[in-house]
Amino acid sequence: MKLLLFAFCVAFAFGCPSAQTPVWQPSSGHTQVPIWPGPAPDAARVAGPEVATTRVKDHLVAGRPWVYIGKVSRPTMTVYPPTGKNTGAAVVVFPGGGYWILAIDLEGTEVCDWLTSKGITCVLSKYRVPGEGLFPRSGPYPKSPMALEDAQRTVGLVRFHAAEWHIDPHKIGVLGFSAGGHLVAAISTHFEKRLYQSLDAADKESCRPDFAVALYPGHMLQNTSKPFELNPYVPVTREAPPTFIVQAEDDPVDPVQNSLVYYTALKKAKVPVEMHLYAQGGHAFGLRRTKLPITAWPHLVETWLGTIAMILK
Repeated sequence: MKLLLFAFCVAFAFGCPSAQTPVWQPSSGHTQVPIWPGPAPDAARVAGPEVATTRVKDHLVAGRPWVYIGKVSRPTMTVYPPTGKNTGAAVVVFPGGGYWILAIDLEGTEVCDWLTSKGITCVLSKYRVPGEGLFPRSGPYPKSPMALEDAQRTVGLVRFHAAEWHIDPHKIGVLGFSAGGHLVAAISTHFEKRLYQSLDAADKESCRPDFAVALYPGHMLQNTSKPFELNPYVPVTREAPPTFIVQAEDDPVDPVQNSLVYYTALKKAKVPVEMHLYAQGGHAFGLRRTKLPITAWPHLVETWLGTIAMILK
C-alpha cells in the first residue's frame, strides 16, 4: 500500500484541518503497558514525540471524526477485559495506517468495545510506526522488523498472562485492518522463531495465533504488475491459523487482489479460511454502521468464531 494512495495519511501529511493532543490515552479504567522491559529491539529514532490527531472536518468515517496516532517509538498494549460473560477467548487488535500511523479508535478502541461486549478479552496493540516525515525504515516486514517484533512480543505476553487475565491460552487470536491486516498475515506465518533475542519467560511462549481476522489487508502482493502473486515474505504453510478475510471490491487503497492471493494461498495449504467480498465499502470503514451490507461483517466474525470453537455458538 503506497502512502500517497492512503487518503488519511495524505490528509495529515499536508496539514488538513485537525486537532492535535500530545499523547493518546485509553479510556478511564484502562492502562497502557509497555511491551518491552527495556529499549525495544531494532529501535529507530522517530522525528519528535508521539502525537494524537483527530480528524474533525475532513475524511470523516460514517460522518464521524476519528483519531490517529503517529511517531510511535514506545510500543504498548492495553487490555480490555470482557464486559459480557467471559468466553475465555482473547483477540490482539492491530489498527491500520500504512505502517505510518495508527487509526487508534476507528480500528482499535471501537473494535475492543465490540469484542468485550461479546465476552472476549481485547488487547489493543500500539505497535511502532514512524509518523510524519521521511523514514526509510518504515513499512512491512522485512523492510522494517519493528511492527512484527512488537506483534510477536504482544501475543507471547498475552499467552504468558493467560491464567491471570482469565484467558484460555489456546483461544488467542489476532485481528487487524489494512497494514494491521498485513501484520495479522505476517504473524500468522512468522511464529516459529522470534525476530529478536529472547528476553524473558514471555518469549518462551508460542506467538502463533489460534485464529486470525484480516480486514482489507495490504502489502499482500509481490508486485502490483502481477496481481495474483503472493508476497514471498508471507510464507503460508499448513500451520497458519484458521483465518477470516473481509474486503470491499471497490477498495481504492488496497486492491481486492490482496485478499484473493492470501485466500488462495491459505486454501492451497489446506488452512481453514473463510472470505467475504462485498461490491461496495471502500477502505478503512472499521465497524461504523452505514447503509452498505459490508457493515454486517462483525456478526459474520462472531458466527465464524463459533464454528471454529473459539466461542460458544
